[in-house]
Amino acid sequence: MQKWHLGQCVQALAAIGFIAMGLLAPVSAQAQNRLPTLGDGAELTTSAERRLGDGIARQLYRDPDYLDDPVLVEYVQTQWQALLAAARAQGEVSPELDERFAWEVLLGRDRSVNAFALPGGYLGVHLGLIGVTASRDELASVLAHELSHVTQRHIARLVAQQGKQAPLLLGSMILAVLAASKNPEAAQALAVGGQALAVQNQLNFSRDMEREADRVGFGLMDSAGFAPQGFVAMFDKLQQANRLNDNGSWPYLRSHPLTTQRQADMQARLPAGGAQAQPTLEHALMAARARVQSRPGTDVLRQWMAEPQGSSFAELPAPRRAAALYAAALAASHLRDVALARKLLPRLQQTVQGDAVAQRQVGLLAAEVELAGGDASAALRHLPPHPRTRPELLLRGQALLQVATKAPQPDAAALAAQTESLQTWLALHPRDAGAWLQLAQLWQAQGVPLRAVRAEAEAHAARYDYAAAVDRFKAGQDLARRSTTAADHVEASIIDTRLRAVESLLREQAAER
Repeated sequence: MQKWHLGQCVQALAAIGFIAMGLLAPVSAQAQNRLPTLGDGAELTTSAERRLGDGIARQLYRDPDYLDDPVLVEYVQTQWQALLAAARAQGEVSPELDERFAWEVLLGRDRSVNAFALPGGYLGVHLGLIGVTASRDELASVLAHELSHVTQRHIARLVAQQGKQAPLLLGSMILAVLAASKNPEAAQALAVGGQALAVQNQLNFSRDMEREADRVGFGLMDSAGFAPQGFVAMFDKLQQANRLNDNGSWPYLRSHPLTTQRQADMQARLPAGGAQAQPTLEHALMAARARVQSRPGTDVLRQWMAEPQGSSFAELPAPRRAAALYAAALAASHLRDVALARKLLPRLQQTVQGDAVAQRQVGLLAAEVELAGGDASAALRHLPPHPRTRPELLLRGQALLQVATKAPQPDAAALAAQTESLQTWLALHPRDAGAWLQLAQLWQAQGVPLRAVRAEAEAHAARYDYAAAVDRFKAGQDLARRSTTAADHVEASIIDTRLRAVESLLREQAAER
């Protein structure tokens, strides 16, 4: 078992975590006007499930494979939010669930094909899954399926089913899951014996739950703006992989076994004459980005860099050429061959000409290439002066900080404008740790260390690392005591208030453990 391969193990986390914490309690009735379900997780509150999800997310944030790539995160999160809006409109998300759950996607820098629902509304997605999908509809089908595991409270229902298992046996399972992230051999030593295997099998989602997630997820596709054919296309892809062999690169097939009955059910649900899943230039670029960002190795990157030079390259369809050029330019940038990346960009821009969405992604890539080459001024020319979306916002901040480190006198007005833009963004997205970290760097560059320390603390708190947040807030208090600046007294008051709030959260976190 490798890091981020939690699809089969998250139910064990749920069962053991809640047995240990004693958080099983009745919940309110589910929303009305919904399709029939297999029963509700009536022994597990939504707030308790969210707390467990927060704890798992905290561990994933610390994992070296966790990836906050603003471009990919925005792309996947946009599809996730469209499906979530459809689920709300169809009554699949109760007001209680909507309010309490996180509804956040976490990306893992892993080349295996996998995705998994986590307690509390979190979704884990491997870059390998994004990389193998041929259309946004195929990717959306997986997201819709996993979202339905959450909205139908499948994890909570599994906890209720497993509530009578021996805590000691389940405890050995969770130790194995945690050990596997660092040492697979140690995990095997902990999870031994037929009983452990039996528990593992019982903790996988049942076939009925898989069919329910298919049915509910399929019903979200059209109203969310995706072709339902994407479900069938993804099933065909999974079936093809299943026929070859299971070499560990498709963990999704183990945690979500594909059956002929599930395939037939999806085929039968397709409307006659319905829209087909079509590849788009943007998805081709994002799939290529996912493959490169998964760190496949220098040899593979060099192969991708050479692909656009092939004699038959011009005969490929536009999405295929765009993906190859994007991957080659990004791979060259990673290998510090900025000259080649710059040479490839005009060909890529010509390939996506006329597609505004794809052109935007190429502009973001061009800014990244210039940043990798150390030309922040050129990067800024590819970015809007007042960005309102996260990728542009964070890339502009990186460019301005790079300029500030090289210039004898930083551009105070530009840094102040970027700081204001980030503060506006964080007012709407207070749990954006990446934005908090960049804000800390900007405050430091402007000679305001106390605000920088507070922003660092907020970044830790956003990722549920309350101990580290408390440490930084206390560092801020020490810094404030030595300050004679009037503005710092106001900042010190904010720090005192936030410290008390986060210390309370830390105590709750410690009590749950």
